[in-house]
Amino acid sequence: MATKERLDLGSASACETAAAVRRGDVSALEVCEAAIARIERTDGSINAVVVRDFDRARAAAKHIDKTRQPNDARPLLGVAMTVKESIDIAGLPTTWGMEVFKDLPVTEDALLVKRLKAAGAVILGKSNAPVALADWQTENPVYGRTVNPYDETRSPGGSSGGAAAALATGMVPLEVGSDIGGSIRVPAHMCGVFGHKPTYGIIPLKGHGFPGTDGVDVPLGVVGPMARHAEDLSVALDVITGPEAGAAYRLDLPAARHAALAKYRVLVLDGLPDVPADSDTRTAVSNLADTLAEAGATVSDDTSLLPDVTAIHQTYVKMLNTALSRGTPGARPINAHEWMELMDEQMRVTRAWRELFETYDVVIAPIFSTPAFPYKTEPDWGNRTLSVDGRMQPYGAQLAWAGLATFPGLPATAVPVAKSGEGLPIGLQLIGGPYEHRTTLGLASLLEEAGLTV
Repeated sequence: MATKERLDLGSASACETAAAVRRGDVSALEVCEAAIARIERTDGSINAVVVRDFDRARAAAKHIDKTRQPNDARPLLGVAMTVKESIDIAGLPTTWGMEVFKDLPVTEDALLVKRLKAAGAVILGKSNAPVALADWQTENPVYGRTVNPYDETRSPGGSSGGAAAALATGMVPLEVGSDIGGSIRVPAHMCGVFGHKPTYGIIPLKGHGFPGTDGVDVPLGVVGPMARHAEDLSVALDVITGPEAGAAYRLDLPAARHAALAKYRVLVLDGLPDVPADSDTRTAVSNLADTLAEAGATVSDDTSLLPDVTAIHQTYVKMLNTALSRGTPGARPINAHEWMELMDEQMRVTRAWRELFETYDVVIAPIFSTPAFPYKTEPDWGNRTLSVDGRMQPYGAQLAWAGLATFPGLPATAVPVAKSGEGLPIGLQLIGGPYEHRTTLGLASLLEEAGLTV
C-alpha cells in the first residue's frame, strides 16, 4: 500500500489519494496545497484553471482534517479537483466564456458540486471552456485560450478543454465536464485522458444551465466525470448520479456484463459514411480490436445491425440545433409536432441500439477523425475544414461521431489507447446500451489494468 512518503500526489489517482487521506498518511490540506502548487507551477502557458478559489479550498481541506473520522466512508475524501467553468459554484462567476456574464451573481452550488463536496472533494476552482460551450476548441474573450499540453499550437479539444488539459498535465486527478456534441469525449481524446458521457438524464443538470436561467434540463446534454484513471470515473459517477431530492424513484444501474476481457463481445467501427477517420485513428481501432481478439474477446466489424448512422446524424443535428438555438436572436424554432417527431425518431433509434446490444456488449469507435488539430481562426463553422490524411473535410461533420451515443442517450467512455505518428494522443469511445455504464467503465478499467491504455 502507498504510504505518505511514497505517494506521489501529482500522479496518484483520486481513489489512491482518498485512501491515503482516510488512512492518515497525508492530510487533506497537504493534498490541497500540493495541487495548488502544481497549478501555479504548470498552468502558465496551458491556461486551463482559469477561476481559482484557493483560499476557500484550503478552508475546506482544513475542515475535512478536523472532522475526519476513522475509516471515513466519503469516497473522494480530501481529493483536490476542479470543475468546468459552466458549472455553478456559489461566489464564483459562471460565464460560459461570455463577457456579458462576468458579473452575474452565482449564489448556489450546482447539485453535482454539492454532491462532490458531500463526498469529501475539495474544489480548487474552474477550468476553461469556449464561448457558449460550442466548439472543439477552448478559447473565449473572458479567459483566453487553453492549449494542448502535447503541442501548444493545437486545440485541447472542447468544450471541456480546460478540464482535459488540467488532467493531462497532472494539475488535478479528477474533473467534471459536460457533453452534448462530444464535449467530454473530444477533449479526453485530444489530451490523452479518460472521460465518461453518461446516459441522458441520470445526473440532474441543476446548476449547469445557460447563465441566468433555471429551467428544464437541456435535451441531449449531460454532465460527467473526467480523470486520469478509469476507476476514478466509476467512483465519481456514483457520487453525482441519481435524481434530485423528492423524486419518487432511485437510480439502480445494472452491473457490468463481464469481469474479464475474454468475455466481451465487441463491435468495432473505424469510419462513417462521408466521415472517414485518419490512418492513425484507424490503426488504433485495428490494433485494439486485434489485442482484444487475442485476449479471447469476440470481435466483429460487421455493421449490419447498426441503425442507419446517416439518418441518425441528420436527425441529431436538427434536434441539437433546435435545443441550442433556443432564445437566440433570429433563430427559427420548430413547432411542437415537429419536435415530437424528432423524439419519436430518437426512440426508434434507441430501440434499434437496444437490439444491437443483445448481440454485442460494447461498440468501439473513434471519437474524432483526427488527433488534436491546429487551432482554427475562422469563426464560422460552415467555412472551417479539417485535414484528414491530407484531404479536407467539413469541420462540422465531426458531430457524427458524437451523435452515435448522444442522440440515443447512450453511455460512452473515452479511453486513451494510442499515440499518433506525431506523438499526439488518440482516444476511442466505448459505447454501451442504455444505463450500461458499468459495462463500458468496466471494460475501460480492464483495458487500463492490461496495459492497453497510454
